[in-house]
Amino acid sequence: MYNKYMGKKIVLITGASGGIGRAIVDKFLSDNYHVIYIYNSTSPDSKLKAKKNISFYKCNLLSTSEIEKVIQDILTKFKKIDVLINSAGVSHFGLIQDINEDEYYKVFDSNAKSIIFMIKHVVKSMISEKCGSIINISSMWGKVGSSMESIYSASKGAINTLTLSLAKELGPSNIRVNAICPGLIDTKMNSSLTKDTIDSIVNETPLLRMGTAEDVANLCLFLASENSSFITGQLINVDGGFSI
Repeated sequence: MYNKYMGKKIVLITGASGGIGRAIVDKFLSDNYHVIYIYNSTSPDSKLKAKKNISFYKCNLLSTSEIEKVIQDILTKFKKIDVLINSAGVSHFGLIQDINEDEYYKVFDSNAKSIIFMIKHVVKSMISEKCGSIINISSMWGKVGSSMESIYSASKGAINTLTLSLAKELGPSNIRVNAICPGLIDTKMNSSLTKDTIDSIVNETPLLRMGTAEDVANLCLFLASENSSFITGQLINVDGGFSI
C-alpha cells in the first residue's frame, strides 16, 4: 500500500506547546521533517494547524496506557518514527523539608517516568529499522544541582543517567541517545524567577546572557541529523558556559 510519508523523516516532539518545544517544532518544520506534535492541556494555535507536514496528537504523558495507545496509533499511520525528542517537563521550587509526596510524584512522573515509557514504546520501531535518534531535554541542574530545586535537579539527573545507559543498550541497533542540558533559557517556565535571580545567573554566565529556545532547537536538529552520526551518550550543555 502506498504510504505518502515514505522518504520523509518523522520526528515526534513531546512538550511541543512549551517554549523550547515550540522552537524545536518550527526548526524541524523548516528542515522538511514531518512533525508529530504531542500536547496535553495547551492546544496548538490555528496558525500552526494551517501548516503542512505536521500532525497533532493529544496525550497525557502521566498515563502510561495513554502513551502506549498514542504511539500505536502513530506507528499504524506513519510506520516509523525516526527521531524522538522528549521536551515535556515541569519545574519545582522549594526547600527539601517542604516537599510533599504529591509534588514529588508530579515532578518525577512528568520529568522521568513519562520519558522512560515514551522511549519504551517508540524504540521498538527504531530497533526494527536499525536506526534512530533519541534526544532528551534535560537541564544543567541535572548535572550540577540547584539550591531550592533539589527535586527538579534529581529528576533531570535521572534522565541524564538514563541517557547514558540507553546509549550503551541501543547503540548496537544503530540508535543514538543524547541529552541536551540547557542553562537559563528565556521561556515562560523561567518567567517566575525574580529579576535579581536572573541577573545573578546571567552575571555568572561567561556569555553574559540568557539562552534562547532556538539555541536548544538548533542543537536538536544537529543531533537528529547524519552530521552527528558518531555522537551518542552525550550530555551537552547549552548554558553559555555557566557550568564550566
